[in-house]
Amino acid sequence: MGKPGQAEQAYDFKAIEEKWLKFFQERTLFKQDVRPSKKEKFYILEMFSYPSGKMHMGHVRNYTLGDVLARYKHAKGFSVLHPVGWDAFGLPAENAAIENNAKPKTWTLDNIKEMGRQFQRLGFFYDWSNETATCDENYYRWGQWLFIQMFKRGLIEQKESPVNWCKDCNTVLANEQVVDGACWRHPHTKVQTKLLKQWYILITDYAQALLDDHKLLEANWPGEVLAMQKNWIGKSNGSLVHFKYGEEDFPIYTTRPDTLYGVTFCAIAFDHPNLVKYLPHQTFSSEIKAFIAECSQEENDEREKKGIFSGSYLTHPLTGEMLPLYVADFVLAGHGTGSVMCVPAHDERDFLFAKKYALPIKIVIQNKEKTLNASELKNAYTEEGVLVDSYEFNDMNSNQAKEAVSNLLEKKGLGRKTSWYRLKDWLISRQRYWGNPIPLLHCPKCGVVAEKEENLPIRLPEDVDFTLKDNPIKSSKTFLNAPCPKCGNAAERETDTMDTFFCSSWYYLRFVDPHNAKEIFSKENERYWMDVDKYIGGIEHACMHLLYARFVHKVLKDMNLVKSPEPFKSLLTQGMVLSHSYYDKTKRKYYDAKEVETLDETSRKNLIVKMEKMGKSKKNGIDPDEVIETYGADAARLFILFAGPPSKNLEWSVSGIEGCQRFLKRLWNYSWKLKEWSEGKLFSDNLPSFDENFLLKELHKTIKKVDEDSNELHPNTAIAALMEFFNHLQKFSPKDKNEAQRFVKVFLNFLKLLNPFAPFISEEMNAFFSQDILWNTSYPHYETKYLQGSEVIYTLQINGKVRSELNFSEGIEKNVVIEEAMKEPKIKKWLEGKTIVKTVFVPNKLVNFVIKD
Repeated sequence: MGKPGQAEQAYDFKAIEEKWLKFFQERTLFKQDVRPSKKEKFYILEMFSYPSGKMHMGHVRNYTLGDVLARYKHAKGFSVLHPVGWDAFGLPAENAAIENNAKPKTWTLDNIKEMGRQFQRLGFFYDWSNETATCDENYYRWGQWLFIQMFKRGLIEQKESPVNWCKDCNTVLANEQVVDGACWRHPHTKVQTKLLKQWYILITDYAQALLDDHKLLEANWPGEVLAMQKNWIGKSNGSLVHFKYGEEDFPIYTTRPDTLYGVTFCAIAFDHPNLVKYLPHQTFSSEIKAFIAECSQEENDEREKKGIFSGSYLTHPLTGEMLPLYVADFVLAGHGTGSVMCVPAHDERDFLFAKKYALPIKIVIQNKEKTLNASELKNAYTEEGVLVDSYEFNDMNSNQAKEAVSNLLEKKGLGRKTSWYRLKDWLISRQRYWGNPIPLLHCPKCGVVAEKEENLPIRLPEDVDFTLKDNPIKSSKTFLNAPCPKCGNAAERETDTMDTFFCSSWYYLRFVDPHNAKEIFSKENERYWMDVDKYIGGIEHACMHLLYARFVHKVLKDMNLVKSPEPFKSLLTQGMVLSHSYYDKTKRKYYDAKEVETLDETSRKNLIVKMEKMGKSKKNGIDPDEVIETYGADAARLFILFAGPPSKNLEWSVSGIEGCQRFLKRLWNYSWKLKEWSEGKLFSDNLPSFDENFLLKELHKTIKKVDEDSNELHPNTAIAALMEFFNHLQKFSPKDKNEAQRFVKVFLNFLKLLNPFAPFISEEMNAFFSQDILWNTSYPHYETKYLQGSEVIYTLQINGKVRSELNFSEGIEKNVVIEEAMKEPKIKKWLEGKTIVKTVFVPNKLVNFVIKD
């Protein structure tokens, strides 16, 4: 293409994009100073990139949204932090490396290089000098340091408990990594249960804080994400009831103390760590052994509510009745106390179990409308009612009885009111090589000891045997043996590595000070850059990465290392990009589109074809390289931004991206024609003369619209406004060189608005008319004098329901509309005594106040 400024008629997007990418890189225009500056800051963070080797267009959507916001904020004069890094550890990389006869580190670094190339090809605004990867020892050193601080604060424990086990991964999975009973990485591999000694982080210590601080996020986080986290944490209120096993307490947690008098048996998990303690003579009968072995082989989602009598009895705390204790497959060792009181008349699961094993059913809550009889029950009665056969609580409403029975238990010292959480402690042990080594040692004299901080990082060993089915680290002769940090005697290093979610739970903080070798990050940088102003990521991480990051941030707040209790001010969960998948239900395998073309007719009939989220496992990812090669990076960016609202799913469409490329071609041809006009050539008599007033009005209306939509990250409507304005431009033709020069000024402002969305072509067209590059120019400002005109009707809503409407001049300021809307009598009535959680403003259309009591 030659030097910037040379015009060519043909739209050669490959040459344009190659030239400007090189131009940016040579001048390090994307260089960011992560030290605090006097400018107003904006910190944009996208979902941590996992370097799998190749992106698909689903990934492109996530990172393009962030890039648009970064470019827009930069143009508005903000000091922008838009970091790039890699969530580089993990089992998939290790497995792929082994399959390809490579070392995990080599495999991962090659993938990082390849994905970095793709990022740059798409024009993403990153400062590559501050690039970070979790497998870099200068990063994982501080992960080990953070682990040690948590260990010293009593937030890390090793305990034996039942865990999720994937036979294909050959390691444990956290609860969040089990999806529909299967491994999240191997959707066709059912997860099994094993009893193992593992390392846990006590996230449950912060369960209530994680719930309480949802109030800080309600205005700028999707309600769906908060609801998912609330459900995952799963707080319930109930009582811890002390049944008796002989003379010993046998605590059972229940949310239904009102049914206590209806207990006819109890059940304990088959994999309860103390099961043997509650069996006669503390031995397993052959029948119980066989039952436990059978349950252990079952997948978690195949449990069928079966059990076996343990031979033991528990004593009811209030009646003294002896209750048989069953070993059951439906009781989860990791939930509550690992045992349950069973009230078959008022719990459907208990009812089915009692029917199966001919156990007593006792009604203690009676239906007010229809008298229930235990022998006639077809299902458990689980609704509200009045208590019967419950001594002094007879005739009491069942909801009131929950409190009353709990009070009696507390008075007699037989129980206590408590809250329980579904959330379990964070299991971070992984029995694999490619992860951050846990910095602990096992000393025969001192027990478990943390490594000295000055010895960090504990590096992954190179002398390992990856052919072992067990953890490869155990094969290292150089890693295992080390002196105890306390007594100096021979000790053995912990061989488990950390779950990769620990590495990604604090990366946003390292980004504010990525090269700091003295501390995890400086307080000065943290005080300036944090909190993250906009986080962009998939909703699939709502109960994984986002919850863990919130927890770790609260720990760091308690350590006085961060200033705020929450890390992410605003969250956008972008929708998925869908494309056709082809699944053979008989062979239980996916085919990509090219493989489908080679199948015979019979095989094709077995295929289930549907639109699904792009992914490697489904073989339906669209390669960005192929898209860019055919249509260009600008067209790829435009399509992924224009196809729909960021929060909604979009379907991959060849016709859609072709339409975006056609728009760019028209724009390119028009800019070349405008260049000729500006030089006094090729004026057209077929179009009306330049209507400067009309175009200025439309321009400033477009500036306002694109400015507001970019700030709110609504690129689809911003691009639609730009396309509409371009249609207005094409209606006129200047009749002389002077008119053309004024026309150019309008067009240059249009290019400034377009630049965040299509950076390559906009820079090239700008170079036709200006010596400045758009990267260095400020964002255009709209003037209100051009926005006066016709009136528009604003719909006024409360929680999405229409309550009133108001007329305003088109283009009136947002804050004016909102202020007047709040004064409107019908709206004011609804707002009194309420808290406005969020205000949704759609220019020239509506105002919606989201309120709560």
